Amino acid sequence: MGIASGFMIVLIIVGILTLFACFVTVQQGTVAIITQFGKYKRIMHAGLNIKLPFIESIQRRISVQNRSAELDFQAITQDQANVYFKAMLLYSVVSENEEVLRNVAFKFVNDRDFMTALIRTIEGSIRGFVATKKQAEILSLRKEIIDDVKDQIDHVLESWGFHLLDLQLNDITFDEAITRSMAQVVASSNLKAAAENEGQALLITKTKAAEAEGNAIKISAEAERMAAQLRGQGVALFRQEVAKGMSEAAREMQEANLDGSFLLFSMWTESIKHFAETGKGNTIFLDGSPENMQRTMQQLVSTQQGMKK
Repeated sequence: MGIASGFMIVLIIVGILTLFACFVTVQQGTVAIITQFGKYKRIMHAGLNIKLPFIESIQRRISVQNRSAELDFQAITQDQANVYFKAMLLYSVVSENEEVLRNVAFKFVNDRDFMTALIRTIEGSIRGFVATKKQAEILSLRKEIIDDVKDQIDHVLESWGFHLLDLQLNDITFDEAITRSMAQVVASSNLKAAAENEGQALLITKTKAAEAEGNAIKISAEAERMAAQLRGQGVALFRQEVAKGMSEAAREMQEANLDGSFLLFSMWTESIKHFAETGKGNTIFLDGSPENMQRTMQQLVSTQQGMKK
């Protein structure tokens, strides 16, 4: 009786354990590959699933989420310069299709072998592209390198059940000697550009100064010309007015039956008065003797008679 009871208890415990073994939980974002006696049987998706204990087993759990990997490798350019790359790779399973998941589960022994193949494939593609380019071109070809890698390995990854979502070249560096020489080239180019700009600025400054000086000279010359013209016009008008005044004075004296020499004498005395008033301290010597006055009057009369002729 005691043996039978113990056997029943064992059977109950085994039954309970077997029942619990029938239930399998698959985490969100993953799928489970089920094999039966080592052969692929089916796929379990996220959530609670049932499997046959001791007959079916979970071969692998595959993540269907996006995955990333970092790459750090070296390449050599066409002109034998070492280039160091640091890249980030983003990839995922193509889809949750059963055929795709079977391919992912059994294409490689484990994830480590898959990652090795993936990284070496990308490194080889980048090295092949860089080997056809010169060192001076590499920094400007970041996008071209990425596009070339995607074109080459997309179909390879798809045959493995994966899809390349993104490839980022986060850092591209060279040997210290090359980096230093590149910095010197950039510095010399900047100095050359600065010198050219300074020369252009100096040329513009001097040109503008010369233009301003020329314009000033031109304006000054034009002003001098206008002033001279105005002075000449003033002198001409003054002479016209003097001649007009003398003519009117002579006509009035003739109408009054006065000697014309009186007019000349009056003009002479007015001139002497003007000299005295506007001389500003200058000394003027005049001969005031009767003989000199008579001689002056004779000269003025002679001048008047010459003007009448």
